[in-house]
Amino acid sequence: MSHKNNSNVFLIPIGLCCFMAIGIWIGHSLTGKKNSSSKVNDIIEVINKNYVDKVDGEKLFEETISEMLHKLDPHSNYISPKDMKAMTEQIQGEFGGIGVRFTLLRDTICVTNVIPGSPSEEAGIKSGDKFIEINKKSVASKKITNEKVMSLLKGLSNTSVNITVWRNKKKISKNIVRGTIPIASIPCAILLKNEIGYVKIDQFSVATAEEFRIQSQKLLSQGMKKMILDLRNNGGGVLQSAVEIVDEFLKSGTIIVSTKGANIQKEVSKATYAGKLENIPLVVLINENSASASEIVAGALQDNDRATIMGRRSYGKGLVQKDITLQDKSNVRLTIARYYTPTGRCIQKPYTDDYEKYINEEALRFEHGEQFKLDSSLLVDSLKFKTPKGKVVYGGGGIFPDVFLPMDTMGGSWYFTELRYSNAFQSFAFDFVTDKRTKWANPNSFNKAFVVDEKITQAFVNYAKQSAKIPIDVAGLTKSKRFIQITLKAEIARQLWTEEGYYTVINELDKEMQAAINQLNKKKK
Repeated sequence: MSHKNNSNVFLIPIGLCCFMAIGIWIGHSLTGKKNSSSKVNDIIEVINKNYVDKVDGEKLFEETISEMLHKLDPHSNYISPKDMKAMTEQIQGEFGGIGVRFTLLRDTICVTNVIPGSPSEEAGIKSGDKFIEINKKSVASKKITNEKVMSLLKGLSNTSVNITVWRNKKKISKNIVRGTIPIASIPCAILLKNEIGYVKIDQFSVATAEEFRIQSQKLLSQGMKKMILDLRNNGGGVLQSAVEIVDEFLKSGTIIVSTKGANIQKEVSKATYAGKLENIPLVVLINENSASASEIVAGALQDNDRATIMGRRSYGKGLVQKDITLQDKSNVRLTIARYYTPTGRCIQKPYTDDYEKYINEEALRFEHGEQFKLDSSLLVDSLKFKTPKGKVVYGGGGIFPDVFLPMDTMGGSWYFTELRYSNAFQSFAFDFVTDKRTKWANPNSFNKAFVVDEKITQAFVNYAKQSAKIPIDVAGLTKSKRFIQITLKAEIARQLWTEEGYYTVINELDKEMQAAINQLNKKKK
């Protein structure tokens, strides 16, 4: 037997000890028994002092906690204090910072957009500025990363950061007092043709429901008569925000969702009198990455015959977690209940203790062709339910759409994929708008007037070849030219008007969006 195999044999009892220790440690954290904590420390100390190789005790400890929790279900998890801080920002929908969007271009921090009303706007920072020093230290370096920039710019509200910017070949020093910066969970809410409002929700934070009310009221004032709610690639978030958004569409007293668990009482959420969109025809777009709170929204609207759900089968997360804070500010995120749609469906997909298989299930869907054709074998009679109007819906593994939309791969090529996964589009667009930031009044006028012609297209592919080291593929360029041109136009619009600009343009390529528009155009106003 080799030394390597001997090491693995020794790891088995160590792993078992860790599992036992962690169970004791969690019990200590929740009950406060000191002798349990000392046992954990003793085991980690034994490993550190005696194990054949160097061991990161903290890392081993945290990984083992997560592995143990995953034996319960795939969504119970351990979250370290560092990761918990980032997650809290996402949940709360805000953080302390200066209020800019940036890209790293030629080892330089380039400001693409300044958030209106932010500390940066008040200090006079402008789109197109380049940050060359932060707190008197140079940040123009090949070693600079997005994470490093964020760590320098973020901080507690009312604290200061000094920025030296490069603008019009001059250095300008700015002292910026950090403030509370909102994390927009609704990046885009625009009015399309035929009085159709389009609202995209990226995640559900504490602030999302209020964001939605503000944006939907804006669209109503602009003449919205119908709506597309885009929940594609929305991984979920705060349950209450999802419930409040559904409430906008349903009549008072209608069931939205219920939750049940062995150690908590059954809770039923119902719509109130608050709904302002009860008579708006609605399409909801979902896909394989729509999960949790997204599925609550889609399931409630589908079960109450309130919307047409279009797309592909959603992720299938029907478990509710509670965060339990431990003494070191880390968290155990523990599953405490299952949620059920109004017809009684549990849409949690099956799971065993094979965590890797569970999280890679999307790849299996792709391999089985489910992204391109509805898999009728998943529509099991025992999981069949009926809505009030008699429509058949299914539980057991995600929300099945009313209208299946296959994944669109037309116009794709390896060349286009390489361009998309590089920073070529974003970098070229930043340079392109340097002297054009005030040329167009708004995204709609830009979309109508601006065309990515052959000259711009050639300039872009040459730029990608030089800066991103992506050789020009003539066959790929021919096949994907329209996709490349529209994507480039959308990125230019994003530089000028953030996501509102981007989606105003890119929707032209989005076949799922076009299908949703056609579906609503069939409906009477």
